Amino acid sequence: MDPSVFIAVMAAAAMHASWNAILKIRLDPFLAMVLVNAACGVFALPVALALGPPEPDVWLWILASILLHLGYYLTLCGAYRRADMGLVYPIARGTAPLLTTMLSATLLDEAIDLQSFLGVALLACGILAIAWPRRGMAAFDGAALRLALSCGVSITIYTLVDGLGARHAGSPHLYTSWLFVADSILLSVVGLVWKGPSGLKPALSFLGPGFAGGAMSLTAYWITIWAMTQAPIGLVAAVRESSVLFAAVIAVVVLREPLRAERMAAAALIVVGLVLIKLH
Repeated sequence: MDPSVFIAVMAAAAMHASWNAILKIRLDPFLAMVLVNAACGVFALPVALALGPPEPDVWLWILASILLHLGYYLTLCGAYRRADMGLVYPIARGTAPLLTTMLSATLLDEAIDLQSFLGVALLACGILAIAWPRRGMAAFDGAALRLALSCGVSITIYTLVDGLGARHAGSPHLYTSWLFVADSILLSVVGLVWKGPSGLKPALSFLGPGFAGGAMSLTAYWITIWAMTQAPIGLVAAVRESSVLFAAVIAVVVLREPLRAERMAAAALIVVGLVLIKLH
C-alpha cells in the first residue's frame, strides 16, 4: 500500500470514529443516523449532478450497497441503544476486517500469508476479550452482542460490494457521490415510514452536530472507496479499522464512558492484529 494511501485511510478512520460518537450524544441513535445520512446526501448531491448519472449496470452495485448499508444502520443503532460505544464499536469494526480479509482472499485472490493469519487470530482474541463477561461486571447484553456482530457482517459485505462497484464504475468519485445520494434517500424514507414526521422532529435540534457528522462520514468513506481502487480491498478494510483506537479514546474522553484496562487492552489487541494484516 502506497504511504499516501495509508495515511489517507488512517485519517478516514479517525473521522469515522468521530462521527460514530455523535450517535451517542443526547439523541436517539437512529434519529442521529438519519440526520447524519441526510447531511451526507446534501453534501454529495452537487458532486453527483456535476459528474452525471452512472451507467445502468453501476446502479445495480449501488442498489446492493444501500440495502446492505440499511442493515448496517439498523444493527448499529440497535447495539448502541443497548451498550456503550466502547464495547459495540470495537466488536462491529473488529469483526469486519476479520471477515473481509478472508473473503477477499477467497473471492478476489488476495493472498494471505502466515503473518496475516496471525493478525486475524489476534483480531478474534481481541473481540472475544471485549465480549467476555468479567467478575464484578454485568455481562455484555446478548442482544447487543448479536447486533454488533451482525453489523460487522454487514460492513464486510458492503465493503466488498463498494470496492468492486467503484472499480467497475471506473471512477470512485462518480460511484461514491451517487451512493451517498441514494443511501440518504433510502434511509430518510425508512425513517419517515417508521417514525413519522413528528418522530423525526427531535433531530432538528441537532442540525449542527448532524451536519458535522455528515461531513466526516462522507469524507471518511469517500477516502475509503477511493483507496479500494488504489490498493487491495482487504488491506484497506484492515487499516480503516484502526478507528477502534480512536473510538476508545472518544468513548472515554468525550462520552465519559468508564475507562477499563481490559477494554483498552482488548482494543489494542485488535489494532495489533490489524497492523499485522496491513503489513503482510
